[in-house]
Amino acid sequence: MPIIVNLDVMLAKRKMRSRDLAAKIGIAEQNVSLLKSGKVKGVRFDTLEKICEILQCQPGDILEYRPDDNSA
Repeated sequence: MPIIVNLDVMLAKRKMRSRDLAAKIGIAEQNVSLLKSGKVKGVRFDTLEKICEILQCQPGDILEYRPDDNSA
């Protein structure tokens, strides 16, 4: 998939655990784990907004587009 989720990188930079982020934004820790692994089909904008607010970052710090080698 060409969208890469760098949430684990941002959590490490902020020295925060998934459990703490989940509690602060009001979602299950399992959902944060799924998001970190990139195993989700989408993320709600209000959830993304809360993540960015807590981690003091931009959406582009968490989500990255890398085109597939086969796409052309």
